[in-house]
Formats: sequence, C-alpha cells, structure tokens
Amino acid sequence: MIHYPYEGKTPDIHAGAYIAENAVVTGDVEIHEGVSIWYHTVIRGDVAPTIIERDVNIQDQSLLHQSPGLPLHIKEGVTVGHQCMLHSCTIERNALIGMGSTVLDGAVIREGAFIGAGSLVTPGTDIPAGKLALGRPARVIRDLTEQDTSEMKRIRESYVEKGRTYKAMQESR
Repeated sequence: MIHYPYEGKTPDIHAGAYIAENAVVTGDVEIHEGVSIWYHTVIRGDVAPTIIERDVNIQDQSLLHQSPGLPLHIKEGVTVGHQCMLHSCTIERNALIGMGSTVLDGAVIREGAFIGAGSLVTPGTDIPAGKLALGRPARVIRDLTEQDTSEMKRIRESYVEKGRTYKAMQESR
C-alpha cells in the first residue's frame, strides 16, 4: 500500500483493515476496521475528508475524491464495485454501488439501496433506502426484493472474509 500525508494530514488506517499493496491512500482519509481496499484503487483526501466506516469494501480500480468543503462519507457495510468513482457523496449503511458506476457531489445513496452497474448518480440526487436505481442518469426503477438484499449481504460478507484472508497473507510475508 502506498500511503502518505498531504499538507500535514496523514491517513488514519485501522490495523484491522486490508489495503492492497498497489492501492494509494493520501491525506485526510479515515479507514475503519474490517475495510478492504482492493488493487489499483486511489483514495485522495487532499481536498476534503474521506471517512470509510467498518466492513466496507472498495473494489479494484476505484477512485474516491472530493470537492472543496464537501467530504466523502461511506458508512458501515457498503460495497463499492470494481471501477467506481465516488466524489463528495454519502453512501449509507449496507448500500451497494454496482461496477463502473459514478456517484457525484452531494448525492446520497440511502441505507440498503442498490445502484446498478454502469450508472451515473448526478450531483445532489437522493436515492431512497431499499430501492434499485440505474441508468445514466440513475433513476429509481423498483423496490429491492428479498433476493436482492440477500445477494447484497452475500457479497458484503464475502468481501469482509476475503479482506481478512488477504490481510493475513500480507502480514505473513
């Protein structure tokens, strides 16, 4: 993992988090226990704070950044799919951001919502809890089913476990 301070602010990374060797974390970034940050991901806290709560997974090649005065906050249990861009937004507990999606400034993804792969959540959009939204721009299309929420939970739990496994391998070298 490449991590370093920016203008006196150093990333605060919990010892129980897994950060891939080639991920970059810089500046005002807080990463909690059980978080996994995967390969080629960049998290820059050089404009505003980024807070990533417990058991979040940020998958490969994602980019997290902010606009001045607009922090990025990812709450507990969130899954962020491969190649996503999150910019000065709030992602609430147990939401899932599908692969290749972009969530922009001031957007809020409410608890347990699912953003479909390849979606664009435009600035200031508020996606309600328990809904599936997709498209460019993303629009709510339906309530999540029990099958949807079960699959989201399976993915979340598998990444928490995978992160622990990779962390142990990293520490054993």
